[in-house]
Amino acid sequence: MKKQTIWIVIIVVLALILAGAGYYIVQLRQQTKAVEESTELAELAKEALTEQYDDLNSQYDGFKITLHNDSLIAQLEAEQLKVQKIQEELKNTKASDAKKIRDLKNELETLRAIMRSYIAQIDSLDRLNKELMLANEEISGRYEQATQTVSQLSNEKEKLTETVQIASKLDASNVSVRGLDKKNKTTDKIKKMEKLEVNFTINKNITANPGEKTIYIRIQKPDDDVLVKSAGNVFAFENKNIPYSAKRTIEYTGEEMPLSIYWAIEETLLPGTYRVDIFADGNRIGRRSFQLEK
Repeated sequence: MKKQTIWIVIIVVLALILAGAGYYIVQLRQQTKAVEESTELAELAKEALTEQYDDLNSQYDGFKITLHNDSLIAQLEAEQLKVQKIQEELKNTKASDAKKIRDLKNELETLRAIMRSYIAQIDSLDRLNKELMLANEEISGRYEQATQTVSQLSNEKEKLTETVQIASKLDASNVSVRGLDKKNKTTDKIKKMEKLEVNFTINKNITANPGEKTIYIRIQKPDDDVLVKSAGNVFAFENKNIPYSAKRTIEYTGEEMPLSIYWAIEETLLPGTYRVDIFADGNRIGRRSFQLEK
């Protein structure tokens, strides 16, 4: 009876030992699993933090490419250098170092806040640039419009000036030529002519500038040579100097004025068709062809 009791006690003790061992093994497995899960979570947390720092670094690269502000770029580069140093530090930190990982995560929030302030500056600069571009376009448009207006006014002024010049140009009418003998009587015979009398009328023109005017005449022979007294008798016409036969200076008042200019015949004239041209103020104001007979 006593042996049986002893065996029963032994069996109970063994059962308790086995039960305790089983419980311990279960707890050990649970703890091991928890540790493994914790380690895996720590690795995932480190990977996630690493990716966030990589994204932040990439944002700095992107902003530097699009910006054209040297001062702001220098500031961004300084902040990016901080991010890159932390990236290197994170790379060398064990995932199990929870405190270090937590500190680096908190530092990430600080760096993100700094990034947000730069984003605000960049947005502000972008808006300002757009406003300046719009203002510049508006100013350019106004300038172009003003330039067109000035050009139009200049063209109108030129046209008006040209119109005034045309309107103020003197005009000679009733041009005629007759030969005079030594008694100042009209003659048709070349051999009796002592001089040629060129008669014409300066028409009334209230737009012409009054004052002293020099009237030139050019008498061309049938061979187109011009009758001249001296090689130095020239005047300006169409940007060159051309010879004249005779001239007369008058005081023009704007009213109609009859005039006569004479050419003393000192050479032998041949019969044929002659032409006289009248000039004033650099303009040809009259013309007439005439015949001289034997």
